[in-house]
Amino acid sequence: MRQSVSTVVIEPEGKVADFGLGELREYSELFFFLVWRDIKGRYAQSVLGIGWAIVQPVMAMVVFTVIFGNLAEIESDGIPYSIFSYTGLVAWTYYSNALTDSTGSLVTNANMLQKIYFPRLILPLSAVLARMVDFVISLGILVVMMLWFGITPTWWALGLPVLVLLLMISAAGLGMFLGAMAVQYRDVKHAMSFGIKLLMYAAPVVYPLSYVPERYRLVYAVNPMVGVVEGFRASLLGTTAMPWNLIAVSSLSGVIMFLAGAWYFRKKEHVFADVG
Repeated sequence: MRQSVSTVVIEPEGKVADFGLGELREYSELFFFLVWRDIKGRYAQSVLGIGWAIVQPVMAMVVFTVIFGNLAEIESDGIPYSIFSYTGLVAWTYYSNALTDSTGSLVTNANMLQKIYFPRLILPLSAVLARMVDFVISLGILVVMMLWFGITPTWWALGLPVLVLLLMISAAGLGMFLGAMAVQYRDVKHAMSFGIKLLMYAAPVVYPLSYVPERYRLVYAVNPMVGVVEGFRASLLGTTAMPWNLIAVSSLSGVIMFLAGAWYFRKKEHVFADVG
């Protein structure tokens, strides 16, 4: 007598369009464990430890101040170039690190992908959240610099969490998209260091927004980092009025980027374990 053989297929719940948000809630403990693991692993057996969160933006500020501030004499909206550039670097350093980590998160955790099931979105999203520790530390150094230079933040600084949220969803959106591509195309990893450098000069990190012709600024703000960096400077340093039009364009672009990244990630999710 033949025995019937049943097949059990394990697959993510829901459709591609729902992004699996319900599953993320169910696996919240794993999510926060991975965040904590990333934070601990980054500074384990390191001489400077968490001090690397300070060294990276501070050293970049010194180099930019010498090259762009002193030699090239780039304008800095009437404030010392060092704090002008560092304010942009606080946002940019977080964005570049979070983007790099989230892009490589699937390849780095290939063994997990092949052995157990969990919502794959956890990997790039936990990498983005883990980098917030570095961001908070570098933001603390910015506060110290503001006290040193006698700069008082504006009332718009109370809205800084909104800009930070835009910063996070922009990094997560592009990170999910590139992370899904990196599983199948390992060229993505090699192109990241080159691409990150190009992206930095596509945002007003080392130069003021005034260098961009006014008629092109709304198009320029399609890069979410434009609204974030200018919003940081306007709210914390009071260099210019809050660029609400640029922030609105950048916010719309960031949300679209996040949704598109999540959609593409979910679409490719079924091949991660096979290719990884």
